Amino acid sequence: MRKTTLTDQYIRLKNGFRLAYYDSGSAAGHLKTVVLLHGFCGSSAYWADLLPQLKEVARVVVPDLRAHGVSEPQNGQVYEMESFAADILELLDHLELKQAALIGHSMGGYIALAALEKYPQRLNGLALLHSTALADSDAAKDNRDKAVQTIKQEGIRPFIDNLVPKLFAPLHLEEMPELVQHVKAIGYETSSQGAAAAALGMKARPDRTALLRNAAVPVLLAAGAQDQIVPIDSTLHTAEGQPKVYTHIAEGAGHMGMLEAADSIAEAVQRFIGVL
Repeated sequence: MRKTTLTDQYIRLKNGFRLAYYDSGSAAGHLKTVVLLHGFCGSSAYWADLLPQLKEVARVVVPDLRAHGVSEPQNGQVYEMESFAADILELLDHLELKQAALIGHSMGGYIALAALEKYPQRLNGLALLHSTALADSDAAKDNRDKAVQTIKQEGIRPFIDNLVPKLFAPLHLEEMPELVQHVKAIGYETSSQGAAAAALGMKARPDRTALLRNAAVPVLLAAGAQDQIVPIDSTLHTAEGQPKVYTHIAEGAGHMGMLEAADSIAEAVQRFIGVL
């Protein structure tokens, strides 16, 4: 049976709230560290299928983001992406890591971009998986508001039941029913208050296209060929002509390439780690 979190350690952040994480450790002597940031209403368990392969080439740190998994929700009606990034910086400080590459799925990618903007000296690489540097469109902002309304009126479970099927490629809904249910189980663990605050934080994020185009570190942009949440063009739009930008398309995958096409995504991330 799959777990809904990989975390087995935690720190108390400066504001007193608990942040849970997994750390593969540095016993193997790896010089490179990657931090895997899951998406909205997800958890560290999103990375379970990639972890064994990535541990072969790097130290891997995997947190449950605030209000997700077993990490505690924090005060505030809006969780800006910069606030999530500050949590990750505290985790890096706690682990005495001067630099790391951030690999973010969906909302995790928005957080990684915020971290690159605020703490550029702490990143030696950035990967966006099923994510984008673009800000929300007006339609997407309206959908964030509708999501918040649903969560507040009906609770997290009905919201997750409606959301999760959209995350998978249509064919995989039939072929991977147990995986779909697993992603729902992960989502049910998300704090309702935290989910609403994170949705508003995503709505408020700025366009960071220029930041990504001018990044001084290697960048990986990975998309799912059948992603219904973040289309390929939204992920790859900054790649053209950029020498430090690597791209990958997971054929057949929707928005959950780490689970739908784990070997394909793992191979792309391993190659990316090799250029850090």
